[in-house]
Amino acid sequence: MVNLTRGEAEAQITQAMVKFEREYKGRGPEEAKTFIIEEHVFVRLRGVLTPAERHLAKADDTITGRKLIKQVRQELIENARYLLETIVKDVLGIDVVSLHTDISSVTGERIIVFTMERSPRFMNE
Repeated sequence: MVNLTRGEAEAQITQAMVKFEREYKGRGPEEAKTFIIEEHVFVRLRGVLTPAERHLAKADDTITGRKLIKQVRQELIENARYLLETIVKDVLGIDVVSLHTDISSVTGERIIVFTMERSPRFMNE
């Protein structure tokens, strides 16, 4: 059992993910929120695109620009996968089975989904 409430665990994961974004990518999201639902952890980060990425997404050849943004961001996440999985494992005490992510080059929102070995049990539940 996790010695936290669901809300406390979600807040700790959110704070750690924002810190990761700031330290690893040089800037944090404008807004972040975590949701734990059964064996899944959903992290929503809004406003993650840099000014340069926003310009690239609006360039004349938007398809190429958007693909480049997604490719670079995907590569960054893959290189930091262990760090991200460790954030969630440290809070919940449960191993991460898989991580999935996507970013919208239109809205600047990134979603990260972690699948855990099992559902966490929280205090007061």
